[in-house]
Amino acid sequence: MIPNDPVMLLSFVNLKLRDYYKSLEALCDDLDVDQAELVSRLETIDYHYNAEQNRFV
Repeated sequence: MIPNDPVMLLSFVNLKLRDYYKSLEALCDDLDVDQAELVSRLETIDYHYNAEQNRFV
C-alpha cells in the first residue's frame, strides 16, 4: 500500500527509486500502481519525474 498524502508519497517513492528500482516503470509494475495516476498525484505538489536522476524533483 502506498501513502495517500502527496508529501508522504513523494518521500516513499523517492526512497524506493533510490534503493530498489532502476526506473519509475519498474516501481509501478512491481507495486501494481498506475504510473499516470502516481505522476499526476505528485504533480499536485509540483514534483515531476526526472529519468536521469531516477527521482521526483
